[in-house]
Amino acid sequence: MKILIADDHELVRKGLRTVLENQPGWTVCGEAVNGRQAVELATQLEPDVIVLDVSMPELNGLEATRQIRKSLPKAEVLILTMHESDQLVSEVLAAGAHGYILKADTSRLLVSAIESLSRHKPFFTGIVSEVVLNGYLNPGKIVQGDTGPVQHLTTREREIVQLLAEGKTSKEVAVTLGVSIKTVDAHRANIMHKLNFHSVTDLVRYAIRNKIIEA
Repeated sequence: MKILIADDHELVRKGLRTVLENQPGWTVCGEAVNGRQAVELATQLEPDVIVLDVSMPELNGLEATRQIRKSLPKAEVLILTMHESDQLVSEVLAAGAHGYILKADTSRLLVSAIESLSRHKPFFTGIVSEVVLNGYLNPGKIVQGDTGPVQHLTTREREIVQLLAEGKTSKEVAVTLGVSIKTVDAHRANIMHKLNFHSVTDLVRYAIRNKIIEA
């Protein structure tokens, strides 16, 4: 089984690799330092399971999951996070990840989670089971952020929100995404209009509240 690891902390990646490669038949085929690289490596290496930190620079784990699942629908994604909240769990599930464990539980649950995902069986921990149940009992419920539904933004708009909230200029965003500055500015204006924001500070606060970036 091939596994891809994505986390922006080198020590975390080394720790995960050590645990995973001690399992017979498991191979860590690559390591990514941000979400954008995770998507690129997943497309190139076609791993069976991708282990993603939810909070990564350039492209967070949720956006990376959406893109990976779109290009590799058979691959399974395990989300690692320090956070435990109904909203985050719902967004993880909506993104297409079938595994979710807290970083504090990694040493205890990582192997079991990946074993389960390798059989295409979901593995959730803690509050997740309650959220899944509530989802079945209340179908169609929209997850709300503090300033409005995250779902109102397109995939590209969510990418741009993260990059701008990380302090990148329109030119830097354009280079990262391979588009023109004019296109970035158009997206930026549309985002501000959709969310009824008037400054980059509003955008940063929104990104933090919705776990797009870490404070």
